[in-house]
Amino acid sequence: MSTSTIARIAAAAISAAMLIPLAACDERVPKVATPTASASASPVISESQEKKIRGEILKVLNATDQSKDVKSLSARVEGPELAVRASQLTIAKATKKNDPHSTIPSKISQTVIPTDSSWPRSVFTITTTTDDQQSQRLLVLNQDSARSNYKLWGVARLFQGAQLPAFEIPKIGSSMGTLKDTGLVATPADAVAHYADLLQNGSSSKYASQFEDDQLRKDLATLTATVQKGIADNKGTQSQTFTPQSDQIKVMRAANGGDLVVAQINSAWTRSAGEGRESLPASDAEKALFGNGKATSTMKVTYVNVIALYIPTKASNGKIQAVGAERQPIKVEAQ
Repeated sequence: MSTSTIARIAAAAISAAMLIPLAACDERVPKVATPTASASASPVISESQEKKIRGEILKVLNATDQSKDVKSLSARVEGPELAVRASQLTIAKATKKNDPHSTIPSKISQTVIPTDSSWPRSVFTITTTTDDQQSQRLLVLNQDSARSNYKLWGVARLFQGAQLPAFEIPKIGSSMGTLKDTGLVATPADAVAHYADLLQNGSSSKYASQFEDDQLRKDLATLTATVQKGIADNKGTQSQTFTPQSDQIKVMRAANGGDLVVAQINSAWTRSAGEGRESLPASDAEKALFGNGKATSTMKVTYVNVIALYIPTKASNGKIQAVGAERQPIKVEAQ
């Protein structure tokens, strides 16, 4: 069997493994707990204003889905979502089809609007399921200053059966949290860093006992094991590193004192074919991002991971729970 044939077989194994869904469809949609407390402060915008803001954002997204013009995104998209969406458009332009995971429903099941009068401020909005019954999306809409437009900062697909917390003002309001919020099983900053370590080291992470099991980690473990089978026969190797982005974290306080956190964790997946073989792009997405690059024995794929975590209070004796995620390759390069 030729070297190129062996390389293609290994790539096919990786490609098949990558088809594992991040958040499978299920009739049990994520549940939002019923609020039990209210506060005197008022949300900084109304529900109708949130709808108008979100509508303007969706107009830009729908237009760029048609034009595939990445540069137009910055008018209403920022943060990790800008990198995710730009990658999705680049792939769609090459494959002639839009990624169904990029779909954002126009209808919502709940919005959580901050009561904080300062900036930056973020609105957390939970959509309905998509028309083809994909899971609900958790949107983070961010406004950096009083005169700037709200922009879509992050999107996480909620896991099936995820239990989201109640918020301080029934239905729509809450105060924003900080990276150093206390009274929790971990501060938001620490929780994100510990989760990144858990993604990288699995059950051997020293923080494993702090977290409930979740869909992303299960899928990554399955993917890693499947890919390992595909490259082991070629004496190849693979490794993944996960790096939290400490300046890309948004926090909303829950009624029970816990925090709902959405954060960016970057990762790099390096695959080596071994014995002088070429390491090839393993999916249509990777091929589109690799473009006309020249393959070598090693390939590095960079991802943006958007993670939604619920952090309970110390008094609850609970564990941190990942309730949603988005994982998108943004760069493919030969090493």
